[in-house]
Amino acid sequence: MKASLDAPRHIVAASALVRNDQGQILLVRTHRRGWEIPGGQIEMGESLIDGLKREVLEESGAQVEIGRLAAVRSNLTSSIVIFCFEARYLAGQLRPSDETPEVQWVSPERALEMISHPAILQSMQDLLAGAADAIYRAYQVDPYRLVESHVPH
Repeated sequence: MKASLDAPRHIVAASALVRNDQGQILLVRTHRRGWEIPGGQIEMGESLIDGLKREVLEESGAQVEIGRLAAVRSNLTSSIVIFCFEARYLAGQLRPSDETPEVQWVSPERALEMISHPAILQSMQDLLAGAADAIYRAYQVDPYRLVESHVPH
């Protein structure tokens, strides 16, 4: 079956809450959104896990082991669906990239202080809450407005 040109289309992305052995969180600073966890768009033909490992490596220099799916975020303004995973740092020297001029390990408390974008802050709060099941949130940006939430009990 051939998709029509006006069929729904979404961009698929993934991000990782990467922790090291000291419990610190890996943050990257982007030009547009400020500090956030590493991640990005998944390329055609690429799995979520492979794409996420690639994005984390490209943005930070870190090699990671991807863990459980912790949250799904839907940016309704730009039709992006973001799968947020927990991850464990394995190896690699942290280094900036063209997309991420700064990369650093920070405490969970410091991460919350550094993140200024409201959607990214909400996501970090959700990820740090450590819910047993994945959390879902749909939102719009400019200004940020939460549209729908599903937080398992």
